[in-house]
Amino acid sequence: MGLFTPNQYPVQLKAEQRQSLEDITRNGHAPAKKVRHARVLLLGDRGRADGPWPDPRIAEALGMHVNTVARIRKRFALEGERPALERKPRATPPVPPKIDGRVEAHLIALCCGSPPEGRARWTLQLLADELGRRRLVTRVSAEAVRRALKKTNCSPGGSSAGASPSATPPASSPRWRRSSTCTLPTTRRRSR
Repeated sequence: MGLFTPNQYPVQLKAEQRQSLEDITRNGHAPAKKVRHARVLLLGDRGRADGPWPDPRIAEALGMHVNTVARIRKRFALEGERPALERKPRATPPVPPKIDGRVEAHLIALCCGSPPEGRARWTLQLLADELGRRRLVTRVSAEAVRRALKKTNCSPGGSSAGASPSATPPASSPRWRRSSTCTLPTTRRRSR
């Protein structure tokens, strides 16, 4: 078990903070982790009628490790209520993207170029295989290629061969003008 040092990072909640945390624990819409963190702060509050619970007692009551309780208390004391309740955002993604800016530039150049011999157009799988053949990536899926092309508005089989959006805005396209929608409810007369 971790060391209990209640005075090192004391939790002293104001009335509005206490009410906010109690709302989180009662509303039923907050994620379970956020509810548990709110309960840690409520049980460790120095302003409680019974007095603050020690970390081992909070950990046992909520099914957490003592170090987790101490970490929540520390984040509240140093950073405030919100960081203590919510997960810290990651600075970098857990897995770096396989298609970075350099590979994406090659992919767009491939897409805009002529398709391989015997093919009418590029397919996502052909593009993925070509990136691997050129040793730009070790291996990449067709789905990763699709996401990279979607991000750049480039489609291997579409009418536009470029990586930039078409010059015709959606409001002036013939299809847009042809469609009509009626938002008024229609009522039918009953025949007797």
